[in-house]
Amino acid sequence: MKITEQQSKVLIIGAGPSGLMMAAQLLRHGVQPVIIDSKQGPTNHSKALAVQARSLEIYRQMGILDRILKEGKQARGVSLCMEGKPVAELSLSNMGIQQTMFPFLHMYQQSKNERLLLDYLTKNCCPVYWNTSLVSFKQHDIYVEVMLKNGEEESPLHCEWLIGADGAHSMVRKHLNIAFAGDTYEHEFYLADVTLENIADDNIHLFLAKAGFAAFFLMPEEKRYRVVGNLPQQLSSSENLTIDDIKPHLKSITKADMLITECHWFTTYRLHHRMAEHFNSERCFLIGDAAHIHSPVGGQGMNTGLQDAYNLAWKLAGVVNKQLNPLILDSYAAERMPVAKELLKTTDRAFTFILSDSFWIRTLRKWVLPRLLQRVWGNEKLRKAFFIKISQMGINYRDSKINLHLSPATKIKAGDRLPYLKVYDEKKQVETDLHEWCAKAGFTFIALGKLTETTLFALAKWITQTYPHSLNFFYLPPSNKNRHIFDAFEAKADQQKTLIIRPDMHIGFINDAVDIATIDNYMANVAGVFKAPL
Repeated sequence: MKITEQQSKVLIIGAGPSGLMMAAQLLRHGVQPVIIDSKQGPTNHSKALAVQARSLEIYRQMGILDRILKEGKQARGVSLCMEGKPVAELSLSNMGIQQTMFPFLHMYQQSKNERLLLDYLTKNCCPVYWNTSLVSFKQHDIYVEVMLKNGEEESPLHCEWLIGADGAHSMVRKHLNIAFAGDTYEHEFYLADVTLENIADDNIHLFLAKAGFAAFFLMPEEKRYRVVGNLPQQLSSSENLTIDDIKPHLKSITKADMLITECHWFTTYRLHHRMAEHFNSERCFLIGDAAHIHSPVGGQGMNTGLQDAYNLAWKLAGVVNKQLNPLILDSYAAERMPVAKELLKTTDRAFTFILSDSFWIRTLRKWVLPRLLQRVWGNEKLRKAFFIKISQMGINYRDSKINLHLSPATKIKAGDRLPYLKVYDEKKQVETDLHEWCAKAGFTFIALGKLTETTLFALAKWITQTYPHSLNFFYLPPSNKNRHIFDAFEAKADQQKTLIIRPDMHIGFINDAVDIATIDNYMANVAGVFKAPL
């Protein structure tokens, strides 16, 4: 489809998971973007497979969760083998019980995520312009001048903001002259989607050996697995390889004949660990692989790109809609760059440990790792900490300038993800949860404690007059069935507490009182929300 627009508030380059999520979130917040991709259309081939709990929480907020749960599959455990011998069996079921609605690892490949988001865009009348590439762009004070190419025809477009979601080889990043520091891993790797007859469980199977590693990740389709491993040195840089070329090496690692009856996709590739020096420049932003790439350890890559888009979109939409001070856009890089930096560090260490042929590390892998894993998995606190880390629920923005913590409470602080806590609605006699209260776009104000009817009326009237389109209001009085919520936020029985939840379900403001002046100070002076005109 040929692009017809010549003006756009936001132009997104790249229709992978990050770009599609960016478009979907902008639509959710009332901004119609233009999104392009140089590919001919969506692909069935993708490397990412795992959808973490935090991403599922986003999909739930968007109202498109049911399809993911129906079409995906939960990984029940991890089976670890050394030189073909089983050494550890780790359950993944209900790891994050009571921490989230999704206390598991969900397998739903990148291509399905993309099609899900494409359907969301289609329902909201936002097409993706395929076979359309970025030729050049120039930034001005209040717009970006862009030249696009569709087929052989070039066409100009003016946009207020430009989003680079165009992957590891991002033209946006290169055009901005932003350094992409890091390195390439020494080894070459292969990936294959196969039908496998002799693994019948729903586990992830990891094989480590002196010759390398092979990992079998279950896929939603029956008997389908994604196999990832290192190419043997004698095949490195060989062309036109097939799964048959890999089978002898695979057998040397697994010490078994893997009954592969069909290979649906096979590719070889190199892995990199790199991060952009800056995530934005004036009116341009980088998200996803355009901003950071790393090893596949822990299934973090696609999910981190989705989180980038989720973090940036509500801020950018607020600026475009003239509801937020443009200074809030500085918080995108301030919040997401530390996350990317920490992710690169941890995944690089883990991947290096798996691949290293050092005598000492091989010894640690063989004799220490299995015992360590069993010990960690047997400790409920350590198991919980592992899940919070890998699920991305533990990411916080406590140091961000758009959050404000006015409380001595330390368990949950401003900047943290809003915890998943069930709520009993005394009036309707039904159970809901705090995340469901944040389903609408905008900030969510939750007043905890006993408030008089006069106070509630005054709060509702003030919100309607001052922040009618920016602040949703909920009131939770004390009750025996909701005592756990007060305990979680360290609120005493006779205490009032203010929670203001950002549109990305991170807590922006906590105060040990319900006071209009302090709420107004947070909204106007910290978060930069513009008041409604009188």
